[in-house]
Amino acid sequence: MTRFRLDLGYDGAAFHGWAAQTGLRTVQGELETWIGRVLRLETPPTLTCAGRTDAGVHARGQVAHLDLETNDPQQTAETLTRRLRRALPEDLAVFGVSIAPAGFDARFAAIWRRYAYRLTDGVLDPLHRLTTASVRGNLDVARLNAAGEALLGLHDFGAFCRAREGATTIRELQHLWAQHLPDGRIEIGVRADAFCHSMVRSLVGGLVDVGTGRRDASWLAGLVDTNTRCSDVTVMPARGLILEEVGYPHDDQLSSRVTAAKAKRELTQP
Repeated sequence: MTRFRLDLGYDGAAFHGWAAQTGLRTVQGELETWIGRVLRLETPPTLTCAGRTDAGVHARGQVAHLDLETNDPQQTAETLTRRLRRALPEDLAVFGVSIAPAGFDARFAAIWRRYAYRLTDGVLDPLHRLTTASVRGNLDVARLNAAGEALLGLHDFGAFCRAREGATTIRELQHLWAQHLPDGRIEIGVRADAFCHSMVRSLVGGLVDVGTGRRDASWLAGLVDTNTRCSDVTVMPARGLILEEVGYPHDDQLSSRVTAAKAKRELTQP
């Protein structure tokens, strides 16, 4: 059994998210079906990804792994890469397939995920309608960046997450920044060790409220380490969100990272 790493991207507009669902078109379901076909497998393989994106969310830096029985791993990787590029639909692409190093796990070995959220406070260019959200009011990027500083660090982001039974909402938010793009849109970049369900879109929703002056920065800062969902936080539309990149440690640290990621997280009380 050999583990393979897949680097992929997709336009999420026509997908019901990553996770396979009966009767719905999903990224995982589409990939598993086509991998089974091109390799002529009796049973389609199971893919594990770095971050399970929601319906409508895009990716250009998604990472997944799968395990296959093969006598020639390198040939299998080359065959998968070549055949998937020809077979996959236009809104889904596998950029490369490689033999994963020992200890690699697309989900648990990751040390950070980086997302970008793109929005406009002006007239939305029709060519950007599937990748950009519109907001009411004028966004003050400097105000937005200042408010984002209070969110950085290891915190309980329960106020910004949709609860999942048994899942922790403690995350380390490593970077958060906003900038104007050359075309006039605004991009909010967010990087953390991991994200819980709807966290990025909720963070952006809170920042937009502060950036447009509807809320003040103290309101947003007061939500940090609140372990229950806050109904006042707007969840931004999925179309503006893109999974840009996933980071992994050096190969010799993969196994230890997997062990650490699976451990239950708790906040240290002062």
